[in-house]
Amino acid sequence: MQTRELGRSGLHVSAIGLGCMGMSFGYAATLSQAEGVALIDAAVERGVTFFDTAEVYGPFANEELVGAALGNVRGKVIVATKFGFDIDPVTGENRGGLTSRPDRIRRAVEGSLKRLGVETIDLLYQHRVDPDVPIEDVAGTVRDLIAEGKVQHFGLSEPGVQTLRRAHAIQPVAAIQNEYSLWWRAPETNGILAACDELGIGFVPYSPLGKGFLTGTVGRDAPLPKGDFRATTPRFAPEAMAKNQAFVDLLTRVAKDKDATPAQVALAWLLTRRPYVVPIPGTTRLHRLEENIGAASIALTPADLAAIDAGAAELEAAGDRYAPQQMAMVGREAPLPTHA
Repeated sequence: MQTRELGRSGLHVSAIGLGCMGMSFGYAATLSQAEGVALIDAAVERGVTFFDTAEVYGPFANEELVGAALGNVRGKVIVATKFGFDIDPVTGENRGGLTSRPDRIRRAVEGSLKRLGVETIDLLYQHRVDPDVPIEDVAGTVRDLIAEGKVQHFGLSEPGVQTLRRAHAIQPVAAIQNEYSLWWRAPETNGILAACDELGIGFVPYSPLGKGFLTGTVGRDAPLPKGDFRATTPRFAPEAMAKNQAFVDLLTRVAKDKDATPAQVALAWLLTRRPYVVPIPGTTRLHRLEENIGAASIALTPADLAAIDAGAAELEAAGDRYAPQQMAMVGREAPLPTHA
């Protein structure tokens, strides 16, 4: 597996990571801990060194799974986790809101350290910008945790550009984790990628396969099952999926000439965007894991990229990527500090 550096952070990871959320959370079918451990073991054996989780996935269950799976390879892999949702630390109830108060960050970190079975967190993201807490307070708290040895690197997920810059001024940001794929290219135009270029920040696309849609296997034969969070997403409404099939058709045309799959072309395309882009597709199946890893070996020519760009320029994705409540949490700016 090829490796990449996340910006200028010194953090080197496999070119394709593994998003672990779906093993425990968000979809109708999840894995037992034994099944999840086996899949993560298989990823390690195949060269994956970058694993992504969060306290809210479960809550807690996914961190416990990742911790159980990676106990024997400490120091050989990079694990990223996240704080920021309002979760009861005792019951694990997700109360639905956001909180990044300094005391809450510290409590979340202590819980994550325990569940992951580590003494330091490799990469700690704020999961979503808290509209009530200045980012300077957040970055300052993580800076202190880094000084204490409990965290190694700081990241943000779905921040506004100015929030990113303000955070970076307090504690260097190693990586941004935002949605980015052929059918969601906002980072190219909203200033986030430009800021990463300027500041030396890595970019970790989540949902790089469009929450599975760009594989060409979602929604063809049956509606999404109850319990699958995509069923509440406008982009996955039946009429939207019918229109969005054009993205799959575009990827399929290119894939045919590369002896590849649409998913592999979608991931390979992302890898051409920047040398510091590291997508983290998720899966619960070994053959999909192997398919995703194989994308790192797909060489897209200038002609391939021109065909993808020309085809995509004629398409517009139908439907928002989240329901309204979740859309309100992305791309926001943190409040300015009130203290001197």
